[in-house]
Amino acid sequence: MKILRVKTAVWAILCLIASSGNLFAQSKVINLWEDKVPGAIPNDHFKPTVDSANNWIKMRVVVNPTLDVYPAPADKATGTAVVICPGGGYSALAIAHEGEEIAKWLNGLGITAFVLKYRLPDNFIMENKAIGPLQDGQQAIRIVRRHAKDWDINPDKIGIMGFSAGGHLASTVSTHFNEKVYDSPDSTSARPDFSLLIYPVISMEAGITHSGSRENLLGRKPSPRQVRNFSNELQVNAETPPAFLVHSMDDYSVPIQNSIGYVLSLQKFKIPCELHLYASGGHGYGLGRSANSESTWPEACRKWLAERGFLKRF
Repeated sequence: MKILRVKTAVWAILCLIASSGNLFAQSKVINLWEDKVPGAIPNDHFKPTVDSANNWIKMRVVVNPTLDVYPAPADKATGTAVVICPGGGYSALAIAHEGEEIAKWLNGLGITAFVLKYRLPDNFIMENKAIGPLQDGQQAIRIVRRHAKDWDINPDKIGIMGFSAGGHLASTVSTHFNEKVYDSPDSTSARPDFSLLIYPVISMEAGITHSGSRENLLGRKPSPRQVRNFSNELQVNAETPPAFLVHSMDDYSVPIQNSIGYVLSLQKFKIPCELHLYASGGHGYGLGRSANSESTWPEACRKWLAERGFLKRF
């Protein structure tokens, strides 16, 4: 009888662990565009591909962009939502450590997360590759806001988060949310209420930008007008949302000047912002891979969100 009770207890614990894991699972995949993807060029030679190396899951081709929905657990839900833009130099998407893992972390804070699998700029499948990712980013925010009630989300607590080149997309949506890059069926705002930018590409200026991201987005010889338009530190205005930024001094892929320039522009307009500069970490560490200080950024981010009221139930 005693053995039976122990077995029953162990089975109950295992079931509880299994069910707890399901609380932080993707529940639905939403197509961003119901009909034709704006500016899309049909090309049967382009097929979605996924590859894995060193646990870095990458999507190489995105033809039909989607949102992966990770609802916050009901007992923790704050009403806040975040659209996540994984990085990858505008040539791939780091879906695992800059997408899925981030969504589950946000769920633990009571935030409903949406992993955006945005189109990667390419002249063979887009009429204007420079605005393809921005179209997807604007549409993602609008979808979450339109359906906020369905997901128990406060429409005034919808943020955007980006890593590396995904940080460029997140900051582009944060500064170009009023730019008409496609025909929206209604007046739903594409403005994020806040942005979380982790080792982000912000500028397209030579010597500051990540050259691969710039070439993939704007081509080999972009015009000065294109460079300025997509250098988001130059596009900040009084309506740009508050921002939390993270960067490492030894990031030799994306220089720290990207984050510093953006923060200085936000400061000029008295927009609340916070920048955490770390001595080490390099680039692409997601939630953190070491015992060093750069791996403490998630806790700093949590405190910033709490301070601004995004972790309180609406």
